[in-house]
Amino acid sequence: MSLVAGSYERFIWGFTLKSQSLTLIPLFSYPSHLSLIKSVAISGSVVASGGADDTIHLYNLSASSSLGSLHHHSATVTSLSFYTPPELLFPRNLVSADADGSVCIYDADGFVHLKTLPSVHRKAVNDLAIHPSGKLALSVGRDECLAMVNLVRGRRSFCCRLDKEASLVKYDSAGDKFFLAMEEKVSVHEAEDARLLLEFECQKRVLCAAYAKNGLLYTGGEDRNITAWDINSGKVAYSIEEAHATRIKGIVVLTDNDGSAGGEDPYLVTSASSDGVIRVWDVRMAATEKPNPLSECKTQSRLTCLAGSTLKFRKPEAGKSKAKEQDQTTED
Repeated sequence: MSLVAGSYERFIWGFTLKSQSLTLIPLFSYPSHLSLIKSVAISGSVVASGGADDTIHLYNLSASSSLGSLHHHSATVTSLSFYTPPELLFPRNLVSADADGSVCIYDADGFVHLKTLPSVHRKAVNDLAIHPSGKLALSVGRDECLAMVNLVRGRRSFCCRLDKEASLVKYDSAGDKFFLAMEEKVSVHEAEDARLLLEFECQKRVLCAAYAKNGLLYTGGEDRNITAWDINSGKVAYSIEEAHATRIKGIVVLTDNDGSAGGEDPYLVTSASSDGVIRVWDVRMAATEKPNPLSECKTQSRLTCLAGSTLKFRKPEAGKSKAKEQDQTTED
C-alpha cells in the first residue's frame, strides 16, 4: 500500500504502508515543482503531481524515480485523476484540469497528449472525477457549474448551474452515484440523471472526501474531524473527533490489492493535515471509543493533498514489456 502527498513547500512525499506492522515508511521526499503542489494522483506505481507552476510531474514510485513532466497547461494544475481498468496494473489514461477551466486528456502509455478541451469551465476547475467505465468525467469549478466530459469523443457533453460553488466531486466505486461538496454541505446524486438523493450537513467546510465500498463516505476539513456518513440513511455512522490539530486536507481509504479488504469492510483510513502530519487509523475502534492512530509521520511541511494506491507492485525487470508486467504476481 502506497501514499503520496503534496505540500505548499513544493515537496512531494512518497510512503509505503507495511501490511504487517502498519508502519508508514518514507520512500522519498523531493522538491519537484517550482511552486506549491495543488494535486496528486496515483495508480499502482505511477504517480502524478500538479502544481502552481502549470506543470505535471510524473514518477515511478517503485523505483523512486522521475518519469518526466508534462507542459500542456497554461495555468495552475488544480486536479489530476488516473483511469485504470480493473484488469490492468497500470493506468490507461490521465486526465488533468487547470485554473483556466481547461481539461487535458493523456494516454498513460508513454503519456502522450491526446487533446486539450478549453473552457470546460469559465473559471478554475476545482475538482474532477473519472467514471469507473473510463468513458466520462465530471468536473466542478469556480463558475458554480457541474460539467460532464465525454472522454471517448474528447468534448464537453453537459453543463449545468449549481446552487453554489462545489469544491469536490467524487464517484462511488460502481459509478452509480456521485457526491458534491459545497462549503459545509455534501450532496449525493444519481449518476444517470443527477437526481438529488441525500444531503449531509457538516460542522464546517469540507475539504476532502473518500468513498469506501461498504457504503460509507468519509469527509474531513475545517472541523479537524474524520466523519463517516452512511450514504443509504444519510446519518453519521461514526466520527473521529479532532483527528488532527489543524484542518484535514486529504483522506484515503485503504484496502487490499483486489479492493475487497480480505472480504471484510475497509477499516484502514489515512488522513493528512495542513500541520504536516499523516496518520493511519483503524476506524473499527471509532464506533466505541476515540482511537489513537496506528501510525503517523510528521513531514514538517504544510500538506495540501493526499492520494493512495492499494495495488501492490515490484520493480519491473529491464526489457520486460507492459503485457508481461500485467501478468506478473506482484508483491509489497
